Amino acid sequence: MEKQQTTQESSEAIQNTAAENQNPENITEVLEEIVQEETNQVLKLEQELAELKDTNLRLIAEMQNTQRRGAEETKKARDYAISNFAKEIITVKDYLEMALKDQSGNFEMLKMGVDLTLQQLIKVFEAHQIKDINPQAKEKLDANLHQAMSVVEEHEQETNTIVSVMQKGYLLNGRVLRPAMVTVAK
Repeated sequence: MEKQQTTQESSEAIQNTAAENQNPENITEVLEEIVQEETNQVLKLEQELAELKDTNLRLIAEMQNTQRRGAEETKKARDYAISNFAKEIITVKDYLEMALKDQSGNFEMLKMGVDLTLQQLIKVFEAHQIKDINPQAKEKLDANLHQAMSVVEEHEQETNTIVSVMQKGYLLNGRVLRPAMVTVAK
């Protein structure tokens, strides 16, 4: 738009100058001035274009760097997210190994050691939001939390209620890690 206006102004200037000075030398000078002005305008626009291209390249590079850094941080978070849990569970493993190495033959001490190890494991679970799914007898079967392993004839209970728990289930932050394995009334 600006270029059209400049070209139109130049044409008008040529016509005005030509009308004033019918001399061919004057017309040549005027034309040279107009060409020089147009050339300067083109150079100015080329410089602006180069600056915009440079800015665009820098913005693209910055965006790519930001994406790369974000991907690296996500990978690190994923790779090391379990590190705290792993450190705590290693302690439980150490306790179990010590219990297996015990040669004293003192069953009560071994039982107490295993109980302390279980308490340590429960603390680890609590710290990492791992909760038991331990349904009670006569509780209604919930397919989201329980897995029916067998069905038995039980006259004292309603259909699809839990008769017994074969194995507890677990939740991690409200999401099922393993459903509780149960026996269900027919």
